Amino acid sequence: MKASDLDLLTGVSAPTVHPGGGRAVVSVTHPSLAADAAVGQLWSIPLTGHAAPRRLTRGFRDGAPRFSPDGRLLAFVRSGPKSAPQLYVVDAAGGEPVQVTDRKLGVSEFAWAPDGRSIAFVSRVPEQGRYGTVEGIDPGSERPRRFDTLNYRANGLGYITDRRAHVFLVAVPDVWAEPAVTPVARPDGSSDTVAAVLEAAQLTDGPWDDGSIAFSPDGATLAFVSARHESRDDDLRANVFLLPVGGSTGSGDPVDATGAHGDFSADQLAYGLNGALYFTAQDVGESGRDFVGRNAALYVIDGAGAAPRRLTDAETLDFTESDIVAYRDDSVLVRDRSRGALVLTEVTADGTATRLTDDVTVVGGVGTAGDVVVLSVSDAETAGDVALLTADGVRRLTDFSAPLRATGIVEPRPLTITARDGYPVHGWVLAPEGEGPHPVLLVIHGGPYAAYTGALFDEAQVYVDAGYVVAMCNPRGSAGYGQEHGRVIRQRMGTVDLTDVLDFLDGAVAATPGADAERVGIMGGSYGGYLTAWTIAHDHRFAAAIVERGFLDPDAFVGTSDIGSFFGDEYTGTDPELMRSQSPQAVVDQVRTPALIVHSEQDLRCPLPQAERYYAALKRNGAEAELVVFPGEDHELSRSGRPRHRQERFDLILEWWAKHLPSVRNSA
Repeated sequence: MKASDLDLLTGVSAPTVHPGGGRAVVSVTHPSLAADAAVGQLWSIPLTGHAAPRRLTRGFRDGAPRFSPDGRLLAFVRSGPKSAPQLYVVDAAGGEPVQVTDRKLGVSEFAWAPDGRSIAFVSRVPEQGRYGTVEGIDPGSERPRRFDTLNYRANGLGYITDRRAHVFLVAVPDVWAEPAVTPVARPDGSSDTVAAVLEAAQLTDGPWDDGSIAFSPDGATLAFVSARHESRDDDLRANVFLLPVGGSTGSGDPVDATGAHGDFSADQLAYGLNGALYFTAQDVGESGRDFVGRNAALYVIDGAGAAPRRLTDAETLDFTESDIVAYRDDSVLVRDRSRGALVLTEVTADGTATRLTDDVTVVGGVGTAGDVVVLSVSDAETAGDVALLTADGVRRLTDFSAPLRATGIVEPRPLTITARDGYPVHGWVLAPEGEGPHPVLLVIHGGPYAAYTGALFDEAQVYVDAGYVVAMCNPRGSAGYGQEHGRVIRQRMGTVDLTDVLDFLDGAVAATPGADAERVGIMGGSYGGYLTAWTIAHDHRFAAAIVERGFLDPDAFVGTSDIGSFFGDEYTGTDPELMRSQSPQAVVDQVRTPALIVHSEQDLRCPLPQAERYYAALKRNGAEAELVVFPGEDHELSRSGRPRHRQERFDLILEWWAKHLPSVRNSA
């Protein structure tokens, strides 16, 4: 795979399964270098017979498909090249989609009412005079913003206090009715006004964000997650709320169902078929901020007024990256983050957890209809495909990554090495063809409480195609290996995580024929940028380094990052000397390794000044350094940035390695 093959990197959404169980629908998307945007449409996937999958819609970017409860309609979200995503419905058999919403800032999620007559959705509500609500007032002409909270911005979005996310309810239009026409003016100049969409009723309001919505099976209650407590600006708690709904306008006030029962940071929720309400949450402790290395457990509220009951042990199961899907009368399906996989797991009302997929497949989403279970999956051979869960395992139904494999894909080889203190470090190695010697890249993931997987990864594929051995691991501090594995670096960053990645590098080189131990480079983004910068101040073996979107100065993180009010406090502490003992900025004078600093102009997670101060210090100290800033991009450049910027980023990275660590296939 080369950088120019990004067009072939196809992703698949969570499937929705027709109530009849005969077919599923997914959104299939990919980066388009021609459009310089992610594009995609809905595809219909037959679950029986021999018919081939077929494209169902032809929008610019169609996503989040969901069948109506009776299966007659299909709802989805459609985005244009420069327009906000809106909700649409279409006859499930095919036809012209009908627009349901026309929200200034778009729709982020939706849920069908059980009777299929209405849809609840979440949309941000812009303050009047901002975000294009008044023609002629552009962003530079808006009134000044006034803040009295610590948290007022979010990466990838910008300011949030003047556009809170709230819940709405809208009637489903008749997709079989005659389409409305725009009336022609009468001779006197008057004309009738025809609304383009039905008016939606706003169900929630207030200075907070609401989301993760779900209807109870009887349609009488709408559950959602929100942080409405007084100390919400100082902690990470979020609770489950229950809103009585009736008719098309809703009724009653939301009731907090969890706040009195624990220190929950709730995330996802769903009703089971038996009417019990399930939700995932981290326990963030008495401070409400103890999030480091905390896994999300599954909880259930058995009935009205009942206290939440924990079903799973957060030490052994982690549902942080999972939604919840109703399955049988007394069970739901969730996905356990474990050793670089997302394992489909059935959890019953008594807490029994049963694994349904293997320990290497990344299950990205799941849809059900009765006993039919359909998955979106990725693994070493695919970036995203649709599969059917059977008694014999997972049966692949599509092969959207076939064109990408045809470019030449290298399968990652799993490897566990023993660190210097005896601890096992798990990861993967990819090696190019040929005897070598091949230069080696140590690639470090972000998070830090995240993880590499063994699934097809564009970064690793591009580097190995360029002639590099790629070593990537999940050191202590990563997710998927138990909470203690993640928590051990709390206020000890740059300790065992540093030695783990270095020991894995040594082990990978020793275990890989043709790997050149004398020619190594190091790179990483976000926390990976942190550990790269920290490593090159303490170990000088590397020919060069790439520090991308890094957490480089804990002290300057406060007040500039969208997570600055809590992230550094928990990871590096608040004592100035303790913070300095873990700060790459504090030891930048020890760096002798040539360093490429890559950052995005609109990164609010690790703001641009993190890179600028680090780069300036390198230059002032006489180190070889270059700073690259991508305009218009945020913290997610490498994953979901503009495709042309993603290709240019790869080109810059390979150019840097060609200069400082050339390979047979990549030289200046």
